[in-house]
Formats: sequence, C-alpha cells, structure tokens
Amino acid sequence: MTTKNIQSLVIDSKPESISIIERLIDNLRSDHNIHEDAYGNILVAVTEAVNNAIQHGNKYNPNQKVNVAYELEGDTISFVVTDQGSGFDYYNLPDPTAPENIEKPTGRGVFLMKHLADQVIFSNNGATVELFFKTGHVE
Repeated sequence: MTTKNIQSLVIDSKPESISIIERLIDNLRSDHNIHEDAYGNILVAVTEAVNNAIQHGNKYNPNQKVNVAYELEGDTISFVVTDQGSGFDYYNLPDPTAPENIEKPTGRGVFLMKHLADQVIFSNNGATVELFFKTGHVE
C-alpha cells in the first residue's frame, strides 16, 4: 500500500488569493523540474479553477473558503479545487467558441481546463474539480 503525499491549503474567496496559487505552482515547478509546457498548462488551468471557485462557487463570500489540494505522483501532478458553493451543471455549459459567445469576456474557464489538463473530473455537483497533468519532469 502506498502512502499518498497530498498537500493542501485553504484560501479566502477573494481575487487576491489567486497570487497564492500562482506562487504555489511556481514553487512546484522549480522543486520538481516540471517542464515549461506542462507548467504553462498547469498555471492557467488551476488558476482558472480557483478563480471559478472564488467567483462562481463562493460568490466572493468572505465566510466561504476554497480548498486546493495537490499531489505529485510519478510524472503526474493532480490538483483538487473545492469551493463551498452549491455547484453548477457542468454538462450544460455554453460553448465559448460559438459565434454568439466569442466576444463575451467570461465563460472560458471550464473550456480552458478541459483543453489544458490531461484529465478533468467534476464531482460534488460541480463544487469540486480534479485536474491531472503529466509533468514532463526531468529526473
């Protein structure tokens, strides 16, 4: 039986908290030799997930937190982002590439996550998202 090495942190539901996640990902990149391409995908997808949790899940409520857990196992890093909101219908989202949505300033977060991560799993009625990435790290 292998022991899981899961780390987590809890952040406030405010836009400034995104910088904590950016620093975390920067540190993971340097500590674990994460390839530049993987790093860019991780940075964008995870900050999108956290931003969605803050904005849409918790609606900037200062009494609600966002939990961000991560685990590096072999050449895969995973992140689990959970908000305290009621979730959303992740099966029925407008297509951000549709002509009527192309100029809208929002609505691309889930689209980006799905295209940048190797695997995306929603659970908890959409209040939890798991993101998996191959790190391309060099030993």
